[in-house]
Amino acid sequence: MKTAIVTGASRGIGRAIALGLAANGAQVVLCARDRELLESLAREIGNACPVALDLRLPDSPAKLVDAALEAFGGVDIVVNNAGATKRGEFETLTDDDWMDGYALKMFGAVRLTRAAWPHLRARAGSLINIAGSGGRTPGAQFTIGGSVNAALLSFTKAMADVGLRDGVQVNAINPGPVRTARLEKRLAQLAADKRIDAAAALDLFKREEKISKVGEPEDIAAMVAFILSDAGRLLHGSLIDMDGGLTKTM
Repeated sequence: MKTAIVTGASRGIGRAIALGLAANGAQVVLCARDRELLESLAREIGNACPVALDLRLPDSPAKLVDAALEAFGGVDIVVNNAGATKRGEFETLTDDDWMDGYALKMFGAVRLTRAAWPHLRARAGSLINIAGSGGRTPGAQFTIGGSVNAALLSFTKAMADVGLRDGVQVNAINPGPVRTARLEKRLAQLAADKRIDAAAALDLFKREEKISKVGEPEDIAAMVAFILSDAGRLLHGSLIDMDGGLTKTM
């Protein structure tokens, strides 16, 4: 039985990934800051270990790996999913906003990868980074997130080279707009600003973003499952856009 660490597992995409991995037979180590939500998810999954940590703190990733080893004896899969960055006009974003954006999504992922790598190497495991379409298609309201995601994609490519040497599969997924609580707030604000209903706001959002649809967390979880399957083993160093056509670059 394989053991997977999933960060940002308490809600949204991370929660869906954790549920999907468990459904496919994995033991799952769940990490986020909200202990209550993690414990509720662990009870739902059954074969799971909730670990409430703030991965922005430098020593937290190593503690997470230690908890996985104590609970299940090894690590086969790491999914770096934690991290939401602040949106807004560039001139209003502070140094603290930028530092916080990098602290969790980039440095948390780097530190967790470093701590888990010897165990992934020992088990010919897999590393999946959940980045985002902003890393390839930056926008004026997403200067922090776009640059953080771009850095995470570069990190993915570099670690894929290390993975060739060490026998570890490394890939990244770039979700576009996905129906999470954060997106629902944006859609509700759009509906209020335009004085339209929720369905009309969703249609307007899709037209403005030039996408075919808004994704569901389960869509990203399904791609994670495919990457980890025998059929997905050819994927290595791949930056997979799951964004309804938002990314137009080659």
